[in-house]
Amino acid sequence: MWFIPSYVIILFITIFIDYYAAIHIEESESKIGKKKHLIIGIVNTCIVLFFFKYYNFFVDNLNYLGFTSIKHWDIILPIGLSFHVFQSLSYVIEVYRGNIRAERNLLIYSNFVMMFPQLVAGPIERADNMLPQLRDNQNKVSYTDFSIGFGRFFWGLFKKVAVADVVSQYVDAVYNNYLHHSGSTLLLATFLFAIQIYCDFSGYSDMAIGVARMLGFKFKENFSIPYFSKSVTEFWRRWHISLSSWLKDYIYISFGGNRKGTLITYRNLLLTMLIGGLWHGASWNFVIWGGLNGIYLSFEKLLNISMDNPKNIIVKLLRIGYVFVAISFTWIFFRASTLSQAKYIAYKIITDLSPAKFNSLSTSILLSITISLLLLLLFEFFLFRKHSFDKIYLMKHGKKYLNILTIFFIIYVLLNGNFNGAQFIYFQF
Repeated sequence: MWFIPSYVIILFITIFIDYYAAIHIEESESKIGKKKHLIIGIVNTCIVLFFFKYYNFFVDNLNYLGFTSIKHWDIILPIGLSFHVFQSLSYVIEVYRGNIRAERNLLIYSNFVMMFPQLVAGPIERADNMLPQLRDNQNKVSYTDFSIGFGRFFWGLFKKVAVADVVSQYVDAVYNNYLHHSGSTLLLATFLFAIQIYCDFSGYSDMAIGVARMLGFKFKENFSIPYFSKSVTEFWRRWHISLSSWLKDYIYISFGGNRKGTLITYRNLLLTMLIGGLWHGASWNFVIWGGLNGIYLSFEKLLNISMDNPKNIIVKLLRIGYVFVAISFTWIFFRASTLSQAKYIAYKIITDLSPAKFNSLSTSILLSITISLLLLLLFEFFLFRKHSFDKIYLMKHGKKYLNILTIFFIIYVLLNGNFNGAQFIYFQF
């Protein structure tokens, strides 16, 4: 609303559509009646999403194929539209499946959809987690909640400002001038973008979870050290967990999941990831990004390595390396602004990996990135792998440890953060 005041109407439209659709689903006595109201809710909500996010994309493709000559609709995408549409749709589907009751209090339901910490970039919350918390009139902010949330917020700020925005200086310099760089330089920039997008997006999720906790609400986790996964399948259970589980529960399973044979399972995986790619943006780059991940998932299922955990440490490290390289390759299509740019960068990386043509980072940026990444690994893997903020707080002297960590995050952000006003990457979705 601060961005474009009239855009708040879009939010109200999706709220009213799914609020009344869910009530009519619950009140309908026949299965046909329930399904009719489900379809009405889904179609009308998706029309809003299509109109603002995908209209120009489909017009461009129809014009390219010569079917039409329709002009672009000059419009700015409302911030966070994809997130609150998916959150609203999951509520209607869960009511239809009988897993939750329809919420009769419009204010409570509106608060569920408009919960501001995660409204513009997730995590995508489920009704069964948030509605009971919103209904609880005794919900009060405790000192414990505020302390844990405060520490979590500054951990997220550390990842965003001291890691993602520092790394972005090199990534942006290379990708914005990709024609002038060697494959080696483009490869390093791609690996660093993998770190950037993780710290940018998981940093936002941490900040959203922290702000909500300071208000007395508990959001679900959205990341779980994904780059230490031993397979792409495991990666997608650890990366953007709220979206991955949404796609699995409402797209993959709706297509039939793995219940209709091997080939249909591969088809369902590919279609689910293609839809996931399109959800991220109206561009063929995102469709290809999703398709590549769908191929990875199908390939792993074919080889039966989707979720096994090798005991040998060498094999485990090799598997982690394979996942990081495979996922980093897909990030080329995510980061590139056009399909031609993505194809050029991928081709250059494959054919021009000469160390002699490598453009290194400046000493100051290299030192800053190295220190930030080492701290990230130290805290993320060795500390938070087994000890969440809640567990740290409950340990002996836990409050002291958490306060020291929080003070450290604040000081490090102030001394080494890149305060260039960079937008969160996922704001565009």
